[in-house]
Amino acid sequence: MAVNIGRHSLSATRLCQLTSRILMASSKENSGDGESLCQGVSMKRASASERTETQVKRINLDASSEVEGGETVRRKRRKYALLLSYSGKGYLGMQRNPGYRTIEDDLLTAMLRADLITDEGCTCPQMFHFQRAARTDKGVSAARQVVSLKLPEDVPDIAGAINGHLCSQIRVMAIRRTTKSFNCKSWCDSRTYSYLCPTFAFAPVTEMRHEGYRITSEVLEQLKTTLSLYKGTHNFHNFTARKKAQDASANRYIMDIDCGQPFEREGLEWITIKIKGQSFMMHQIRKMIGLTMAVTQGLANADIITRAWGKDRVDVPIAPGIGLVLEEPHYDKYNKRYGSDGIHEPLNWDEAAQKIQEFRELYIDSSIVKTEIKEKPMLKWLATLPLHNFNISEASNGNDDQLESSNGRTPLGRAASRLENYRGAGHQDKGSDDEAEDEDEGDLEQYRVVPVMKVAEAAPHGTEQCINGTNTHIVNGVERDDASIIKTGKIISNGDEEQSPDTKDHYTENIG
Repeated sequence: MAVNIGRHSLSATRLCQLTSRILMASSKENSGDGESLCQGVSMKRASASERTETQVKRINLDASSEVEGGETVRRKRRKYALLLSYSGKGYLGMQRNPGYRTIEDDLLTAMLRADLITDEGCTCPQMFHFQRAARTDKGVSAARQVVSLKLPEDVPDIAGAINGHLCSQIRVMAIRRTTKSFNCKSWCDSRTYSYLCPTFAFAPVTEMRHEGYRITSEVLEQLKTTLSLYKGTHNFHNFTARKKAQDASANRYIMDIDCGQPFEREGLEWITIKIKGQSFMMHQIRKMIGLTMAVTQGLANADIITRAWGKDRVDVPIAPGIGLVLEEPHYDKYNKRYGSDGIHEPLNWDEAAQKIQEFRELYIDSSIVKTEIKEKPMLKWLATLPLHNFNISEASNGNDDQLESSNGRTPLGRAASRLENYRGAGHQDKGSDDEAEDEDEGDLEQYRVVPVMKVAEAAPHGTEQCINGTNTHIVNGVERDDASIIKTGKIISNGDEEQSPDTKDHYTENIG
């Protein structure tokens, strides 16, 4: 026997199964209704006021219940744009990379725990039209990053639901309903990045490089002049990996690039470089900054930048990623077309500006400054900069992917040789076109997702560690799930007493 509901035809057995699920989730006993449906008797659909909240929620959540004809009962979803802020310290970039800690993986896991996506959607987010506005490299942070996807419309506070399952260094700052066809990547007109670094990175080789260095007006003017060379459309095949000069996608448009005034913080003098472009390739900005440092220091002539846009291979150094921050993806065309139609809101995020600035100060800028003071990544990297020869190397045998053997002494040359050997071993089909093949790869083990038990065994007594980007902490070698750490600012010191440390001290203890 079958029951007709609207345009669907349900078998009595299947309809009984669906009803049983509703009844099990309900706080009331409705055995009479269930028996009527099992017997194939049509029943008047209860009004919204007569159904309990649990029943309604169960009907909406059951996205995998198949009915005859191949149709499914699905949760009603709408397209949203989510504004994210995150510190990239301890993460292998934005895009998901199985087995490693990434921002995207933590975000999707949080959505799954918040019951916003299904297990299948977490594994394959394309099911819900997931897209990111920009990919960020390992260690790179974002003050404003946008992702778009379809989410249930029956959740009153989507941002709060997601944040409740995220580590404190990743936050959803705002959310907007968008058009049905909105794609945060394709609708993005341009992107603005900034690079924060100590001014001693631009000190001439004739001067002693040290943390007490203060940039002069002459060096600052030379820096601005060198940066201005990048404006316009150029071929940046030398500023990324696995890209040939003849590839049309190597041409990128730089709309603006400049640096601000230097400022002091924690005993160091810092400077911020801002760059705006339509789009960027992997490592492009960091290589632009790295080559600029070489020119400003006097290790290379300024014409190396224009020569790097030619067809020949040039040894371009890549600056550390710790200072790079995605400032904002821009949506001028979308805002002009839909922002004032009376239905959709513009994607300008003005109401979240204060929250973003507070987050940036606490988790992004502080992380960059403290990391440089403690680990000195920029100072260490500058010591390797003179190893580059900055000369044009003719590609041997007409193969543009391989540097000549004389260049094998440089990090990029050695990486090219390793790549050539790897391909020669029969791995031509492996790897991604966006995968970097240079000195930046380093040791990736630090970004692997570590099992909780291994973290607990390795954690020294009296310490606390954040596991894989969640709020699960190891305290004295014991796993704890202290959500209150993020919400109240309290941490467990010895497993017995609660203390309320200064916020910045709390950040230092728990970041990444």
